[in-house]
Amino acid sequence: MKKALVISGGGSKGAFAGGVAQYLMEEEKREYDLFVGTSTGSLLVSHLAAHNIAEIKHAFTHVTQAAIFSNNPFVVKQTGKLTKTKINHFNVVKNFFRGKKTFGESKNLRKLIGREITPEIFETVQASAKEVVVCVSNFTLNEIEYKALSECTYDDFLDWIWVSCNFLPFMSLVVKNRFEYADGGFGCIIAIEEAIRRGAKEVDAIMLDTEVQQLNRMRSRNAFDVLLSTLDFMGDQIVKDNIKVGKLLAKEKGVKLRVFYTPKVLTTNSLVFDRNEMLHWWQEGWAHAQQKLTLGNPK
Repeated sequence: MKKALVISGGGSKGAFAGGVAQYLMEEEKREYDLFVGTSTGSLLVSHLAAHNIAEIKHAFTHVTQAAIFSNNPFVVKQTGKLTKTKINHFNVVKNFFRGKKTFGESKNLRKLIGREITPEIFETVQASAKEVVVCVSNFTLNEIEYKALSECTYDDFLDWIWVSCNFLPFMSLVVKNRFEYADGGFGCIIAIEEAIRRGAKEVDAIMLDTEVQQLNRMRSRNAFDVLLSTLDFMGDQIVKDNIKVGKLLAKEKGVKLRVFYTPKVLTTNSLVFDRNEMLHWWQEGWAHAQQKLTLGNPK
């Protein structure tokens, strides 16, 4: 029976998904045939398929803003335990003067992906019976596309992972094969439907958001706040549609579906990458999966 692990987008919150996945694979001994990731989920799935969990945990819990952004559109300040984020207007203006189409650039992330997902990991997955798929948004054709490791060269697949993570307008807009691409989450934040379409009969889906809204948004202070609120609102609606369609399709096809949500709001800006927070979220993900599966299956 084909089993799939599906991981949603969620930026730095991907550390929580890593903890859940680690528990499922190491403690529950789940063996997956298919791994499907969107955005931050795409960063996890290759290592999980190769069962290199320790390596991806180290990568996720040691990442910094500088490792992601070649031009960071944010200013992050730590005041005690409180993290404050605002737009770096100087870097944004600098990007526009350079003729760029976005507020920031994430070319450092592409380099990081190349260092972490080695040819050996790629070849290990390629030689196995497992399939790894990442979701990207084709802005030129106005379509969602799914890129399978088995159908790509090494360099192309790393490009697609990078593309899947580029949340506009704060990260790079990528031109590949003459088309403009960006974060897969703009069309499909969690690809449960795609996993079922590819034949999965059991699906574990990790959704990097709470099951019900637990936080009201603060009133916008400027144009950037309005933009962030708009993107968050659109993302919330896509999540609801993805989950609803996924559950309906699972019921129709007789697929066993388990969805793991975050038990609380982890952050209000998932483009801020803090090592200590991400290590804590990884541990929280592991503990949450343990609690859910000890007390009973998640919804």
